[in-house]
Parts: sequence; structure tokens; C-alpha cells
Amino acid sequence: MQSAKIRSADVVVIGGGITGKACALGLAQLGLNTIEIAPDLSQMAPAPQGSQWGQRIYAFSPSTQKLLAHLQIWDALDHSRLQPVRDMQIYGDRGERNDQLHLSAFEAGTPQLAWIGESNLIEYTLDQASRFQNKLERISDVLDKIEVDANGATLYLQNGNAIHAQLVVAADGANSPIRSAIGITVSLENYSQSAVVANWTCTYPHLETAFQWFLPGGDIVAMLPLPNKQVSMVWSTSPEHAADLLKLDQAQWQEQFRLIANGAVEKQLGELNLNSTPAAFPLKKVRAKRFIGPESAPKVVLIGDAAHVMHPLAGQGLNLGLRDVAVLLNILSKRESFRSLSDVVLLRRYERQRQGDTSALLWVTDKLKKLFSASGNPERQLRNWGLGLVNKSHFIKQRLIERALGDIDFE
Repeated sequence: MQSAKIRSADVVVIGGGITGKACALGLAQLGLNTIEIAPDLSQMAPAPQGSQWGQRIYAFSPSTQKLLAHLQIWDALDHSRLQPVRDMQIYGDRGERNDQLHLSAFEAGTPQLAWIGESNLIEYTLDQASRFQNKLERISDVLDKIEVDANGATLYLQNGNAIHAQLVVAADGANSPIRSAIGITVSLENYSQSAVVANWTCTYPHLETAFQWFLPGGDIVAMLPLPNKQVSMVWSTSPEHAADLLKLDQAQWQEQFRLIANGAVEKQLGELNLNSTPAAFPLKKVRAKRFIGPESAPKVVLIGDAAHVMHPLAGQGLNLGLRDVAVLLNILSKRESFRSLSDVVLLRRYERQRQGDTSALLWVTDKLKKLFSASGNPERQLRNWGLGLVNKSHFIKQRLIERALGDIDFE
């Protein structure tokens, strides 16, 4: 392996998800010789089309929209497959009228709170843009080994090739091999929950509203609006219940919706008909102790799930990862001419800027999940009273919306 011919690049991005693809494209647009490596990069994401929506649905915040516009791909998206969210209705688990929180784009003075769209919609457009970026090379392969030196890092691939880069960006997921290889530890908490996802057509219009119900047993059901009277469901529940839900037929699902929150789902959306195959994935909280490494001479930055994973109840996981990308691009674009791409001052700027945003969102989502999982009557009274209290405070709601919208800087 040591005798492999070593190529050079300015930056190497490891990872082929939305966060990795967006980062690689942005780095190349800065004029940096960029290589992206992931096992399936030779497989272009298919263009989403037809009446069925993809299984992986995301909420895109205005900060994500701003980044995608900066990358010059927002206008290239098929906007007929993007659904603006102008209202959010969040309900407590007592079923009482005052136990709810209503967030409104109109009240907040913003055109929309978010957009709902498919993973494939973003990935397809990123793939198309990457094809025409001459500073970006994409390699379908697996990283075998990383060695860090004073000038950067050398990456050895399974195909026998090796690449030396000034900077490595780890976008290789929650179980990041690079993170482990350079000795960055994580705090990990399994939530003992799985998220069941499925898409539905509904007979009532969703009115561009995202709904979320906290249920008495600790389950959380979200219904996110999609175009053409469709919704995407995210049901966080125990792994055992998730396994049972995956076995339900259409009639049994309808019975479930009649039971949830005293029939509130059907009252809001009417009859729901399954429009995809339900799937489930486990939920956990992950936070890397450092976002740059190794500690002695950092040459690697972590972004996306390699740095942090959170509960989906706030719909902010992807947005947080793309804010990592935005901050990294902004710092590198403004770097002083005498600094290398992996100058420790630059990398610490990145880490400092991302720590606060990440810590705040992980803390809030974790505490909300645990508060609504507690079964005691005092906790139940407190959380539902809290929803109603926040709903009456325009100031607090404004701060919540500002946090959800996010903010990034490209000046």
C-alpha cells in the first residue's frame, strides 16, 4: 500500500449523501481542486417523477434554501415537487384545546417556515451540477486508510490508489470511519425508538400545514405536507411497535389513524391512502467531541451526521448538516492568503462557529423527546401547560421560528 502512486488535491470529501455532494460542489466552485469519494458515486440519482414521492423526505429550512441558491441549484430544482410549509400545528398529549402550539409564517413575517421535498430531488440536481464542474472529480471507491502529516492527509483507497490533500472533509455518516480513524470520540445515546416513514394521499387539503402530535405513550406522529394533497408521515415509536406498523395493510392503517389522538389525524386530513411502502430506521443522538481532528495537528473536518445526529421531531438534521457546509465554505472563501486550507486557525474558526448551533439544537430536541416520553402526571401537566404558554407568547414563538429558520452568511 505504501508504494502506491500518490495523487494530490486541495480537498477530498468523503461521503456521497446530500451534505457531502453539496460540500464538494461548493468547494469546487471556490476554485479548489476537489475530489469526492463514496462507494456509489457512479450511480447518478434518478430524477424524481410521477405521482409517487420518494421515501426519504426532508424539511428544508430557509438556511438550506440560501445555501442551495448560493450553489446555483435552487432554481434548477423541480419546484412542482417542493411543498412550502406556511403553518405548523403541534399538539400535546392530553387532547385539550389549549395544549397546542401554532407557528405561522404570516405572524413571523416570512414567506414560509420551510419546504418539504424528496432527497432524490436535491441529489439529482446536485449530481447534474457536479457533472459540469471542472474542478470536481468524483471517484466511486471506499476509503481503506487515512494517514495525517504536517501538510495534510493521505487517503488510501481499496482500488490501490492514494490521494494526498491539504484538507479532508468527513461526510461519511453517523458511523464515520474517518472520525474513528483520527481518534475523535462521540457521545452516543440510543433512544430505543424507531421512525416509521410512509407517504399518503389525503382527502382533505393540508392547507400547507405541518402537523405533529405528541401521544400519551411517548410516541410522536408528524404529518408533513407534500404537493397534490399528499402527506409524509414520520411516526417515532418503540422498535417493537414499529415492526408491527410495517405489517399493517391499508384497512389496518386506517384503524390506527382513527385511534391516534382521538381521531385528530383524520379530522385534519380526512381519509389517508398509502402511497409508498412504509420503512423504519432506528433513532439515536450522536455528537462528536470535536469537529476537527486529529487533535495534535487537525487536517480533517467533520460535517453532517459524522458530527451530529438528532431526533427527527424538529426536522432539523439535514439543515444542521448543510449549515456545517455553509460555514465551512464561508470560512475558506475568506481565508487569508498566507493560510493553507488546513491551517489550524481556520479549522478552529469552523469548530467554534458550529459548536453553538449544534449544541442548542441537540439539547432542545433531546429534552423535548424526553419530556414527552415521561409518563408521570406532573410531567404531563408541565409539558402541555408549556405548549399553551409558548403559544400565547409572540416573543417566544418568534425566537423559536428564528432558530428553526437558521441563518448563514455568504457575504
